[in-house]
Amino acid sequence: MAKPAPGVAGAVQHRGVLDREAATEGGSQPEQSVPLRKRRAPKSASRKRSPKTDADKRVHVCSVRLNDEEKYRLAEAAAAARTSLPAFLARSGLAAARDPERAAGAIAGERELISEMFAARRHLGHVGNNLNQMARAIHMGDRPPDAQLDAVLDAVRRATERVQAATDKLLEHR
Repeated sequence: MAKPAPGVAGAVQHRGVLDREAATEGGSQPEQSVPLRKRRAPKSASRKRSPKTDADKRVHVCSVRLNDEEKYRLAEAAAAARTSLPAFLARSGLAAARDPERAAGAIAGERELISEMFAARRHLGHVGNNLNQMARAIHMGDRPPDAQLDAVLDAVRRATERVQAATDKLLEHR
């Protein structure tokens, strides 16, 4: 066998034995077998979901900003519900949309509750002023119509209930 020219790839000697299969490093090695991939076991039929129809697919993306505590609490709730965070947000938002009045009370922040408390207090002050004017008129001998007196007393009752409801919400929120 002829010797290769200097600087040219040729037969490689490995521990004294000629190796003609690999003249360069990193090339394919025909004698080495490629390991086969492990096949996954098929999923059970109960875990497979049917694909969503085009009408049911969620195609819109809404971005939500959260602080660390909010994200942690929502991620924990999503994990407890065994769903992803985006799916949890979509489902809980849709559940709240089914009953907007209850949802508004449930998600109202402390600022909104305090604002409602001040508005209810102002309303009670206005109605109380009307009641005082009627009481003064009665003490001076004037008799306002019963319908007007009933309307003012009903307004006082509603304003008092509004203040009470705002107070209760504020206490529940804390």
